[in-house]
This record gives sequence, structure tokens and C-alpha cells, in this order.
Amino acid sequence: MRYAGLALAFVSSCCFAFSGPMAKYLNAAGLAPIEAVWTRMAGAGLLLVAVLAVVRPRALRIRRSMLPFVALYAVMAVAGVQALYFVAITRLPVGIALLLEFMAPVMVVAWVRLVRKVRLVKAAYVGAVVAVVGLGIVVEAWQGLRLDALGLLLGLLAGACCAGYFLMNDSFGDEVDPLGLIAWGMTGAAVVLAPFSRPWDIPWSAFTANATPEGGITLPVAGAYLWMVVVATVLAYILGVNAVRRLSAAVGATVASLEVIFGAVVAWALVGERLGVFQIVGGLIVIGGALLAQTATSATRPQAAPEPGQETGQETGQETGRQTGQETGRQAGQEPGPEPVTTAG
Repeated sequence: MRYAGLALAFVSSCCFAFSGPMAKYLNAAGLAPIEAVWTRMAGAGLLLVAVLAVVRPRALRIRRSMLPFVALYAVMAVAGVQALYFVAITRLPVGIALLLEFMAPVMVVAWVRLVRKVRLVKAAYVGAVVAVVGLGIVVEAWQGLRLDALGLLLGLLAGACCAGYFLMNDSFGDEVDPLGLIAWGMTGAAVVLAPFSRPWDIPWSAFTANATPEGGITLPVAGAYLWMVVVATVLAYILGVNAVRRLSAAVGATVASLEVIFGAVVAWALVGERLGVFQIVGGLIVIGGALLAQTATSATRPQAAPEPGQETGQETGQETGRQTGQETGRQAGQEPGPEPVTTAG
């Protein structure tokens, strides 16, 4: 389970990494950043809803009691991250805004410890901090720093929404199908962002042309858009949600920091953005932090003391069944202890 979760988180980060570079092709074709964000959310939401309506319609059914959760997910975990980051970069350098957004791992760790009252192993705390330090080096946070109070607040709010994305993915149970949550979350985000992006004013003819970002290679805009929707959004979100549910919000958020590194590599390959010494060094630090954080999932949970009857061999049939159940849970890594690593609360 742990290694499957890590693999999903890793591939999800790779998929998310294409979103920025592919959006540059839409920007080069004449779309504003907020317009590119809206087309991404709308296209991904409609695609996933349509596919699920045919192959898995039950996934789209949301209980009335869960409607507030789904609405909050759409507003905060999807639209909030996108919109707040977009506004933040109009008042702050992109690198600073990106660093603030990826403060999410530290925020998640703080929430899990202080609010959920879950005691994590030290690797989760240290890994989150190390990853953020590495991100600061990657984006060269010390370059062109100008502390605009509103921009700083918006960037931190984007990070908080990003943290909410991981926490919410870790909190819902069987009441909501993950695929349905993602589908309605993206569709709802497109509705929320519509007044800001004004889709009726988007230059739709741009999707029929080719585009060449400065220093990059030429690609069809429609091809870049489809890749951004299918791979960098639908597939990335599906893998990311399932990764968090196999790991934890704290570990999943830290491993997701690898998106910055993968994004830099994709940007270098497609749009000619070169990696400098700081990007390479910072990237290695981010990877180290992510690897350190993932060890939190292998922390041994306290094992229950053996029943007196188990020690003497005089247990009753009921005690024998309980012991068998405990052994089964221990083998599955699900044995309860007084201080569990992860909760679904």
C-alpha cells in the first residue's frame, strides 16, 4: 500500500508538471493566464463528467449531506489554488508566489498535529521543512524580493487552499466516489472562475493555430491544450487523490513538491527555460525532503500488548479470534495504536 501510494504520488507530480509549460502555449496564442486556467478546468471537468456518465454513472451521484463538502472542494481545493496564485503573481515575483503556494506541506503538517491531534514521526516534519527550503532555492526566492503585503497574503492563501486540497482528499470516506469528487470539483471550479475569466471573450480561434513560446519549440495549440487537460489535469488529479488516500495528507503534500522539479525539466525541454546551479541544487534538496517525508509512512505503530490469555496459552475461543484479527491487521499495516500516523478525520 505504501509503495503504491508513493508511486502514484510520483507519477501525479510528473503529470502536474506539464500544466505550466503547456499553458505557455495557450498564452503564446493569445489567451490570458486566467483564461488558460478556466479552459483547463472546464475542459477537464466536462471530459471527466462525460466519461463517468457512460462508464461509471454511480460515481457522479453525490449524497445531499455531502454537497457542502463537494462545493467547498470545488471552491477551495481547485478554484482557490488556481485563482489566488494567479492574482498573487500580479503583485509578487513568480518565484516568491510559487514558494508561498508550496508552503502547503508545512501547513498540512501543522494542521494534522495541532488540529487533528495526530503525532507524526519526525521525518514528516523535517521532510516538509527541507522540501520548502529546497523550493526556495529552486525559485531563487532572494532574487527581486519585494514584500507587497496583499501579494504576500494572497500567496499564503493559495498555499492554504493547496493544503486544503490534500487535507480534504485525506478526509472523505466512502460517502463520495473520488472520481465523482474530482469531476464535480473541476466543473464547479469552472463555474466559480467564469466571472473572472469571461469565457465569452476568449479568442477560441487560437486553438486552431500553432504557437511558439519564446525560446521553445512549435506545437499545435490544440495539442498542447489536450495534453494539459487529459494528462496534466484529469490524470494528475486522479493519481494525486488516490496517492493521498494511500499515504497521508502530510506525506502526499511533501512528495507533491517534486512537481516544481519535474516542471523545470519539462520547461527546459519544451520552452527553452534552462536549469541553473540553484535549480539543480535546490531540486536535489526537494527530492531529499520528499524522500525523508515518505519514511513517515513506514513508521511502526505501537502494537497492542498481548492478552494475558495469549501469554499463557489459555485464551478462550473469543480471545483466539481477537488475536487472529489483530495479527491480520498487523500484517496489513492497519493495527490501531494510541498515536496513529494518519487519520481520516
